[in-house]
Amino acid sequence: MSLHEGGPADGSAPGPGEGAIVARFAVDYPGFSLQAGLRLPGHGVTALFGHSGSGKTTLLRAVAGLEHHRGGYLAVNGEVWQDDARGVFVPTHRRPIGYVFQEASLFAHLSVRANLQFGQKRIAPAARRVDLRQAVELLGIGALLERHPDRLSGGERQRVAIARALLTSPRLLLMDEPLAALDLRRKREILPYIQRLHDELDIPVLYVSHAPDEVARLADHLVLLDAGRVVASGPLAQTMARLDLPIAFGEDAGVVIEGTVRGHDARYHLAELSFPGGSVQVAHGPVAAGTRLRIQVRARDVSLALAPQEDSSILNRLRARYVAEAEADTPAHLLVRLEAGGTPLLARITRRSRDLLGLAPGREVWAHIKSVALLA
Repeated sequence: MSLHEGGPADGSAPGPGEGAIVARFAVDYPGFSLQAGLRLPGHGVTALFGHSGSGKTTLLRAVAGLEHHRGGYLAVNGEVWQDDARGVFVPTHRRPIGYVFQEASLFAHLSVRANLQFGQKRIAPAARRVDLRQAVELLGIGALLERHPDRLSGGERQRVAIARALLTSPRLLLMDEPLAALDLRRKREILPYIQRLHDELDIPVLYVSHAPDEVARLADHLVLLDAGRVVASGPLAQTMARLDLPIAFGEDAGVVIEGTVRGHDARYHLAELSFPGGSVQVAHGPVAAGTRLRIQVRARDVSLALAPQEDSSILNRLRARYVAEAEADTPAHLLVRLEAGGTPLLARITRRSRDLLGLAPGREVWAHIKSVALLA
């Protein structure tokens, strides 16, 4: 996928992009500029990922219409919300969006139920696509309806804020680092609920984050931003496996794999997950065969050998091909791209290990993966 598909080379406006989110913005502030041209899927979760100051929130606010940058263009699944070349700019209050901020920003004087009803009242009954009961069930907040915000935990407040956004029946949901203000425990509490939105609602989501674990768990498509520029845009699994991107050089470099559960070992609490290229065992509670799971395999948890190591505590062994290598963030290390039957993997190894094993592109190897490093 091209990094800059927001419009044709002659500068004319792109087509509305039925089934897609087409965006082109040029933002100039003192000391910072954003140049973004994107054609994104009109469904699923697209993560806008990058370090602080990369332009994620600026891009999200432009999509919301909270900032009007001249010369911009935005179409969401066939609806043009901004086309300055033709004098079109739909103000924020008329865009069918839901917006979830870092802070829940609930009305302190209203109960949870009244906060939710406030969002719902914006939409005429005939146009409502999400009803109160559905939002309450999706976010698991039925027991909280009569409480006020000061009697909620941070995670509970954010779940209510997401439910309120859903009750505006948005055609696009914008989430600006919704977990950034939460501690690890609260973050783990709320992630499954956000994942349910992905699985059960057909509402496209733009999700801003600088946390690789959130992106790996939630996203279908990844946009990588750096210093106001789009460095990459593509399907999550393919983009995370690239060696030429800044995301690949950090401690969290790794890949995401989706597979199907073949069985569960109740004695050892391990699920066997199969995918093109092999299978792995994942620490997991009881789970039915046929269930689809997503796992993250970090490069630092993959070791390489010329033969399968049977006398090892590492349970998972995959036959793979050494495809390519790149510099890592320390001079002693390399980041290696592997292919296991069509499934990409990354491994972080030392230069010395590469030379001792005689590894080079095209060489067949065995990838050993710690089961405890696989995040279901």
